[in-house]
Amino acid sequence: MIFRILIPLFLLLFFPAWVLNRFLLKPRVGWPWRFLVFLPNLLLFAALCLMAACERYTPDTAYRTTLILTCTLTLGFPELLLSLFVLLRVPVRKLAVRRALLAVGGVLSAACMATLIYGFTLGYKQVVVRPVTYTFAQLPRAFHGYRIAQISDLHLGTLSGKADVVKRIVDSVNAARPDVVVFTGDLVNTRAEELKEFANILSQFCAPDGVISVMGNHDYLSYYPWPSDEARRENVRLLQESERNMGWKLLLNEHVLLHRCGDSLAIVGVENDGRPPFPALGDLPRAQQGLSPECFKVLLSHDPSHWMRRVVPDTDIPLTLSGHTHGMQLKIGNFSPAAWFYPEWGGTYTTQGQTLHVSLGAGEVMLPFRLGAWPEINLITLQRAE
Repeated sequence: MIFRILIPLFLLLFFPAWVLNRFLLKPRVGWPWRFLVFLPNLLLFAALCLMAACERYTPDTAYRTTLILTCTLTLGFPELLLSLFVLLRVPVRKLAVRRALLAVGGVLSAACMATLIYGFTLGYKQVVVRPVTYTFAQLPRAFHGYRIAQISDLHLGTLSGKADVVKRIVDSVNAARPDVVVFTGDLVNTRAEELKEFANILSQFCAPDGVISVMGNHDYLSYYPWPSDEARRENVRLLQESERNMGWKLLLNEHVLLHRCGDSLAIVGVENDGRPPFPALGDLPRAQQGLSPECFKVLLSHDPSHWMRRVVPDTDIPLTLSGHTHGMQLKIGNFSPAAWFYPEWGGTYTTQGQTLHVSLGAGEVMLPFRLGAWPEINLITLQRAE
């Protein structure tokens, strides 16, 4: 993983350093001081190269990788911002303007560093509950006011050693008193063993209709260098068994019927169905087999791209719940870079009488960082249109 992003990280560490050295420090201080200023950049890049050359997949190495990447980004982006203002000064001759540009760049760079530090230290702990209400004419009367707590993308490997965050998520869900809890995939990062630390906590969800889950792309454990595909499949089976042992109902292209006062509602769950390189294992006909056309259905499908590719063209399912994107763990106002990759990346989308809700997820992949796209629990209330 580190090897694939080594060149961008090299540019992030050394392009700003070159600009700051050439246009800001060199005219003012000697080379020993300039060397000391940029020594952290050199040490961080050396550490990145060492990790890329000896990449391993253990909890200890994952922690070191996370720490070094965090330091690299926290140093690199503020330096990049400052270097851009330094470049803006180059063609300017008026001393007052040059000083003003440097001051603005310095303030913004410091603010950028403080913001990144917040995202890495506290942002991923800022769990929020987001209520939303959806109204459907075809919803059975007995399910008017039915409440679904959706959580997604826990990525427990990234939260290793942070049981308090997972406990806060479970407590927040239970405090909302939902009728059912649904989990829309990506429970772990690379291996089933990541679940062990949290299994007891995640078995404490309280809802009358229990916890219903599906698998995400990470839950097929293809991001780990297994000695054989059989070893990977065995670990996937262990993960699925562990979910069931927590009392969760795992749906693999299946459905479960929920009953209220003679009415019923189907929770339909498909395996991950994404665009390449993600697994495409969803089977909607199989998952709905035996359901009457009149039955109200809520679909759990990890990847939101599945909705426009298969759900809308091939079904009349009123509500689909997805995750996967995390909002790329960064959201400023209504913008997230996730929009560059997914037309439906977070929140509510509606077409042809069908609705998609995309959760920004409760965990983090690779780095424990959230800014704006805070870890969220979605509390979804179903209403019947009279």
